[in-house]
Amino acid sequence: MAEQRKRPRVSHAGPRYPGMRPGGRRGPGGGGPGRPVEKPKNFKKAFGRLVRYITAYRFQLLVVVCLTVGSTVFSVQGPKVLGEATTEIYNGVLRMAAGTGSIDFDALLSVLRVLGLLYLISALFSFGQSFIMNGITQRIGYNLRRDVNAKLHRLPMRFYDARTHGEILSYITNDIDTVVQGVSQSVTQIISSAATVVGVLYMMLRLNIAMTAAVLLVLPFSSILVIQVMKRTQPLFKKRQNILAEVNGIVEESYGGHTVVKAFDHEQASIAEFAVENDQLYEISRKSEFLAGFIHPIMDFMGNLTYVVVAVLGAWLCSRGTIQVGTIQSFIQYAKRFSQPINQVARISNQLQSTMAAAERVFDMLDQDEEPDRETSAADPEKLESRVEFDHVRFGYDPQKVIIHDLSAVAEPGRKIAIVGPTGAGKTTIVKLLMRFYDVQSGAIRVGGTDIRDLRRSDLRSMFGMVLQDTWLFSGTIRENIRYGRQEATDEEVYAAARAARADHFIRALPEGYDTVLNEEATNISQGQKQLLTIARAILADPRILILDEATSSVDTRTEIQIQKAMDTLMEGRTSFIIAHRLSTIRGADLILVMRDGDIIEQGDHESLMRKNGFYAELYNSQFDAAN
Repeated sequence: MAEQRKRPRVSHAGPRYPGMRPGGRRGPGGGGPGRPVEKPKNFKKAFGRLVRYITAYRFQLLVVVCLTVGSTVFSVQGPKVLGEATTEIYNGVLRMAAGTGSIDFDALLSVLRVLGLLYLISALFSFGQSFIMNGITQRIGYNLRRDVNAKLHRLPMRFYDARTHGEILSYITNDIDTVVQGVSQSVTQIISSAATVVGVLYMMLRLNIAMTAAVLLVLPFSSILVIQVMKRTQPLFKKRQNILAEVNGIVEESYGGHTVVKAFDHEQASIAEFAVENDQLYEISRKSEFLAGFIHPIMDFMGNLTYVVVAVLGAWLCSRGTIQVGTIQSFIQYAKRFSQPINQVARISNQLQSTMAAAERVFDMLDQDEEPDRETSAADPEKLESRVEFDHVRFGYDPQKVIIHDLSAVAEPGRKIAIVGPTGAGKTTIVKLLMRFYDVQSGAIRVGGTDIRDLRRSDLRSMFGMVLQDTWLFSGTIRENIRYGRQEATDEEVYAAARAARADHFIRALPEGYDTVLNEEATNISQGQKQLLTIARAILADPRILILDEATSSVDTRTEIQIQKAMDTLMEGRTSFIIAHRLSTIRGADLILVMRDGDIIEQGDHESLMRKNGFYAELYNSQFDAAN
């Protein structure tokens, strides 16, 4: 099928979502303000999943750990050496006061040289681990985006029908960016903090066990308080991430469809809707940051309390001759170094919680049920004839609300099958079932005698070409957009398809011709010209079965006549399904299926249906009455 190959930045120029409410929000099942906010999942589970992404680079991580340990080993020696310098200065001052000597500057300079060398080596190790860790985090971001993008291509249509485009984009933008940023800031800090705590604890124990015990007594109190704060803030950070996705959805919809918003004078309503979500985002952000903000003063208070304990106990021990003055100075530094990693981990706890909240959303999406598909098709699609049979098909998007009750019809190879009926009759739903965007709940649809559920979706869709009412073009040249139908097509084949679609003339009239670049929303050409390009794309694909869903609805009457002639040529020898509201365009169809409330109530050609003077005749005549 022409639409199977992936292209970047697809632009959709028609109505963006079915069931949209004013302001761009969806009806039931959408991502509007009334949708319940998802409760936070298991923090440990999300953390474990993220760890698996990180440990995929276990060799690099091992190098990072070794460099971090090396940096810590040299760094934690610093306060002890500096304490020796302080003791040397103190003893020198005492000698000067007693008149028995002075400060030994040679010894002091030797100590300072060792101290400088220790810090220099520590800095080099630290630079190395930061450089490698940055590479790891960027690869994690790459892998997450790859997995999410691949997952999005495997998800069923109902996943997209239940979410706005902005909400889906939020997975790849906000959520993954938050995860990458959090990993970049948190993992290195956690490794460094763990190594520092172990190294500092070892040095403190070497200096004095009693003072070490005093420092450790303060630690449990701060840890308990921090854990309690984190338990209360984690659900808030998850909720904030969900509301942020809602805000993104509103922004993407409002500005993507700004022309419609302005045309219906809906600016104030759109602003009011954004204000509601923005207020919710403000409130939840304020609460989460307010609670997380307690961590900083808690750790500062505990740190200051530790300094007091060290100073008082150290002075008492020094007065008894148990330790040197420099040992007190070293211990004050070690106490600060010991609490500093804990403070840092506590301070990044809100970042860590935001990271886990975003990771939960990403992993929840990755855990969504995929569109089931067979590994192989029961028949070779190239050998199947283009006969399509609907056998007592029953379907509803909601199983409790059936749209198509009992549909049976046969489309013989090479015939033109028109599907008509009022809005909501189920015409477009038939197209979705044909393409296996959804599977029937009972009955069967067969192509060439084979149930389409026995074919791989990709094999089935390769048999179809589609021209929809909503024109789908991507940011790129006109030549690339037409060649989207068949990537290996030559330029001459592209030109021939454009001529058949009556698009060649207007394309060559553009400043760059076929190399004219369409912008992101393809607003630099008219709606009718977009439609012509999609028709040319379908012609180039040369499919065996055509689906034309209001294919000429966006062009003028004269162009419609020209396109109809081209489509007649295109449909020769192919089974074609034509969905049309303007019944004058399907008078030449071999078979017309008249639908109402999900059932076929009449079928036949135009002349026979008009003679019946039934529902079709009523629809047909009403259009001319409306025109008059």
